[in-house]
Amino acid sequence: MERCPWCGTDPLYVAYHDQEWGVPEHDDRRLFEFLLLEGAQAGLSWITVLRKRENYRGALDGFDPEKIARYDERKLEQLLQDAGLIRNRLKMKAAVSNAQAYLDLREAGQTLDALLWGFVDGTPRVNRHRSLSDVPAVTPTAEAMSRELKKKGFRFVGPTIMYAFMQAAGLVNDHLISCPRHRQLADG
Repeated sequence: MERCPWCGTDPLYVAYHDQEWGVPEHDDRRLFEFLLLEGAQAGLSWITVLRKRENYRGALDGFDPEKIARYDERKLEQLLQDAGLIRNRLKMKAAVSNAQAYLDLREAGQTLDALLWGFVDGTPRVNRHRSLSDVPAVTPTAEAMSRELKKKGFRFVGPTIMYAFMQAAGLVNDHLISCPRHRQLADG
């Protein structure tokens, strides 16, 4: 049994694969973190974001949506000067608007957990892919999730980003069947 080949041999990537990717996540704050990081990844490799994750955690106040929602233009300029982050104005502005959308969702009495996990009826979908070429980049579920999040004011939540989010947060188990993590997560 070999782990999924996408993580290669980089120790940070291997640890992420072995300990986090595909593990069902239900904590709203962690789901919000994943949402922001997946949006930051758009157009880049995941290892780029993973290497900057701790910088993001520090710069974005521990991914606290209440604090991020209040970021003003001055704070955005400060973030855009931080070499430890992906310095993209649209992505940074999306982090702020996503925090505001998160708070609107909460104010309406809904959790991010309930909203997102509702798309898979609360249970991870267990796929049985044999090779990386079998793993889709997008699914109808990710498309529906993307549409709903956009309606609620979230940005950088396109269908491809949302499928990557679903994989990361464990809404789907896309570990290859040859990977030990596939069985470990499928058996719960």
